[in-house]
Amino acid sequence: MKFLADENVEKPIVDMLRDKGHDVLFMSEITSGTIDDQLLEQANLEARTLLTNDKDFGELIYLQRKIATGIILMRFVSEKSATKVGFISSFLKSHGHRINGNFIVINEAKIRIRPLI
Repeated sequence: MKFLADENVEKPIVDMLRDKGHDVLFMSEITSGTIDDQLLEQANLEARTLLTNDKDFGELIYLQRKIATGIILMRFVSEKSATKVGFISSFLKSHGHRINGNFIVINEAKIRIRPLI
């Protein structure tokens, strides 16, 4: 799979995805301070799923009707990267086939998957 990891995503998550063979463009390695509209545009141009901790993407998609390939919004309570890595890894094993075309919110308690409009 192809991902664009927002700069607010922890490096261990990016490392895990790459170790599993995924193509990950990590904004922290390229530039900083990219605005959300530009991130979404970059992800769309390269058919990448956007991985973020930023709730603003819900507004961009559902209120402003922006187009997206797929979005995974992480809303973990735990600050431990290892916990997040474990949940993301498990999610990909069980639900990875549902990423494209969906807005996914993942936390320790549940996973919500909504179709993109």
